[in-house]
Amino acid sequence: MTTPSDTDTLPQGTRIGRTALRVNDLDELTGFYRDVVGLSVLNESETRSVLGVADTPLLVLEGDADAPTRHRSGAGLYHTAFRVPSRAALGDALARIRDHWQLGGASDHWVSEALYLTDPEGNGIEIYRDFPRDEWPRSDDGRVRISTEPLDLDTIEAAATGNTQAPPGTDIGHIHLEVSSLDAFRDFYVDTLGFEVQTTVPAASFVSAGGYHHHIGANTWHHRTSPVSGRGLSWFEVVVPDQAMLTDVQSRLESSAIPVTETDGGLIVHGPDEIEVRIQVE
Repeated sequence: MTTPSDTDTLPQGTRIGRTALRVNDLDELTGFYRDVVGLSVLNESETRSVLGVADTPLLVLEGDADAPTRHRSGAGLYHTAFRVPSRAALGDALARIRDHWQLGGASDHWVSEALYLTDPEGNGIEIYRDFPRDEWPRSDDGRVRISTEPLDLDTIEAAATGNTQAPPGTDIGHIHLEVSSLDAFRDFYVDTLGFEVQTTVPAASFVSAGGYHHHIGANTWHHRTSPVSGRGLSWFEVVVPDQAMLTDVQSRLESSAIPVTETDGGLIVHGPDEIEVRIQVE
């Protein structure tokens, strides 16, 4: 496996856009992401809800009452990570979780403080805030170091302001996938799309653009062996800064003989485990 040259890497300004989930109970999941995560309902129909912050869509819920439960061997979503802009916003998220749901875990990752929970249909969620970028620990080769340490929830709780909605500046900071092969994950997301490896831990890899700690994580902890299907992850977006970068990505995909569907302003591709990635221009 080769490492991309500097001209084949995604630049700073690349980010994760919307994430889409296929769900059975659209009303319940819409209410959950509104009341617990704190998103606003931007658009709603009998089969689809779009939620976000201010006028920015972050999450698309696709209602499908007949979608089967995700198979225990199926690849897909580990969690969608909503990034909030401050410790106060994280404290408010903790209060909403405690008022309406149940906290699943909490960690200090050296680069961020994170809360974890699971939605009513089993989709993982992280809500986190970053430490200042100049405080992130780095290894000798410049890569970001990520750890998992206990998080002092008292300090998070004390920062809360009582805000019942996620504030402006909230976005999807990263997405974490469950995959069948980390080699195949890196071949596609690093060697072809142009992300760079930041951190590896046993059975997991974290990649990013522009030196961020990670835009996409992937793990094989639960030994998934079959493609994504059923309820759960439908697709997610990678947003690049300009049309020239989109053209470069398309060229790398076509050179790797990966089928590409062109859309207005972007591309649709299916990566390892048939996970759909939509690549859009900012």
